[in-house]
Amino acid sequence: AGAKTDILIIRNLTPQAIQETMAEMEKRIARAQIVMLPGGFSGGDEPEGSGKFIAAAFHNPAVAEQVRILLKQRDGLILGICNGFQALVKSGILPGNDVLTETRTATLTYNHENHFECRWVSSKPVSQKCIWTQGLTEIIDCPVAHGEGNFTLSNLHIAKTLMDNDQLALTYVHHDGSPACGIYPINPNGSVMDVAGICNPQGNVLGLMPHPEDHIFPFQSPDRVHRKGASGLP
Repeated sequence: AGAKTDILIIRNLTPQAIQETMAEMEKRIARAQIVMLPGGFSGGDEPEGSGKFIAAAFHNPAVAEQVRILLKQRDGLILGICNGFQALVKSGILPGNDVLTETRTATLTYNHENHFECRWVSSKPVSQKCIWTQGLTEIIDCPVAHGEGNFTLSNLHIAKTLMDNDQLALTYVHHDGSPACGIYPINPNGSVMDVAGICNPQGNVLGLMPHPEDHIFPFQSPDRVHRKGASGLP
């Protein structure tokens, strides 16, 4: 999309490697405009494994401070996909607390069907506050691939707050754009309010479960999949 990428490999085989990686992460975030947390397995993807692993890095005080500066002083952006979404929730950046806070109002837990989901889904851009979804109107078709994508809140009051703050960035919908209403597999994981992605109150942080970066080749046609009944990836 035109960005100059700077990929950081997180090394964790030794305590020294972890210290060096945290120091390098602090430097990289300090000069970045966008921090992107990709999806993908790490640590065997034990329960919340990948999300917890990245969140632990964000809880390093020096890294956390650079994240605060990026978002609140430098108008920076953060994007988290799948395990990256988990990390943003586990670290407290989403749905809108702060890094290092002990208060958690949301989590991503086991899919309602209690098994890994690998299928195409349709999602609808909703939030106009979210910088990542502003002005988008077309339905977005892309795959999901996760075992713990069920977005859950601590109480219904939080759900109302997210709606009132225009923080519902993306919701699962039928291919024609009608609401999923929790129906499986249109909503593949049982997320409350059919949430596929949320943003923070400022709109500069987006976390989502679907993988738009997995739909990059012409032969990955969602129309082909939908003609087959959206039953999943071949």
